[in-house]
Amino acid sequence: MTADARHPVPAYDADSVDTAVRPGSVCHAAGPAMGPWEAAHRWSATSRRAVLARIVHSSAAGPRAPGTAMAVSEDGRVVGSISGGCVDSEVCARAQAVLDSGVPERIRFDPAGDDLFAPALPCGGTLEVLVEPVDRSLYGVLAALLDAVRAGEPVTVATVLTAAGPARHALVRGPDHHVDLPLDEDACARVRAGWATGRTGQFEFPGRDGRETPVFLHSFPAPPRMLVFGADDFAAALTRMGHFLGYHVTLCDARPAFATTTRFPAADEIVVRWPHEYLDATPVTASTVICVLTHDAKFDVPLLAAALRSAAGYVGALGSRRTHADRVRRLRAAGVTGPELARLAAPVGLDLAARTPEETAVSIAAEIIAQLRGGTGARLRDLDLPIHRAADAGGSFSPARV
Repeated sequence: MTADARHPVPAYDADSVDTAVRPGSVCHAAGPAMGPWEAAHRWSATSRRAVLARIVHSSAAGPRAPGTAMAVSEDGRVVGSISGGCVDSEVCARAQAVLDSGVPERIRFDPAGDDLFAPALPCGGTLEVLVEPVDRSLYGVLAALLDAVRAGEPVTVATVLTAAGPARHALVRGPDHHVDLPLDEDACARVRAGWATGRTGQFEFPGRDGRETPVFLHSFPAPPRMLVFGADDFAAALTRMGHFLGYHVTLCDARPAFATTTRFPAADEIVVRWPHEYLDATPVTASTVICVLTHDAKFDVPLLAAALRSAAGYVGALGSRRTHADRVRRLRAAGVTGPELARLAAPVGLDLAARTPEETAVSIAAEIIAQLRGGTGARLRDLDLPIHRAADAGGSFSPARV
């Protein structure tokens, strides 16, 4: 089965409204598209049969992490990708058989071997892919899942890999949420504990018959936050990049004429307020990314002083080396210590020789990813290291949209 070019999947874009924002107010943008999950729900809601394929196990060298999904409709439309290309055609071909039988199937992909007819993964590593029809059990969790993710609510989908019928899936939305799966009481409690940790992966739980039962926990934590300060073209490009990477993006600027939904349609929220006052009043965790693009001392100094003393996992500031030297002098005068200054990524970004706002956004995003993932920022061709770090395949959920 292949995608039909005559029937492309429709794109859904948020309406653009020329809206000014009052000082001190917050404007929330429309939620992001939900990719394969939304497509599977949309097709099924219009009485079109569909299949959802997900990676339920991946070795460290595998191309994608557990939870990566692809949806295939009965008329050949495809949304998402399992491997970036090398096994997607095979999954699409199996999707038709699953639609015909109505029975989920697990497919294991290994590096190419001697068996020319076996599913292969020529780029290395191993994948196990669950291909399942959007039946009553799966459809029953889709709408609630999409609502929770759009609202930024952490949620976990638990799938019993050996079961069929209406008891195969359960949606977990809290530590006390009832779990209706063919598992014993202790196992259901462990499923709820999986929601609390936000893990994605395959686990063995005792079933009601006492046998070990494979269960795939697919967690969707609340998205990490990217706080962008300064309403200019560089900020507009960075909010688009942050949205693309899966962050909940906030654009903050004290000037209402500049901080508008028209100028920043990719931002999840727009705040018109003095930057340091907003930062003082908003929660910041180790997953929060702070990018200061104002390069104006009256904004930068109080804002960066607060940011560098916060729990944020990344703090970067735009500006030339001359601007940064003056900024450091002012921050020291404001009482910022040497260890606190050492946390500051400034001038912000990796050395890509970027010039345009879009190129600069790529440079900043690359530095954020390298810092949070433990990358070197060097060219892969110059390194003798695995391309995929072991942690990437271990079930931790990255800030990627579902």
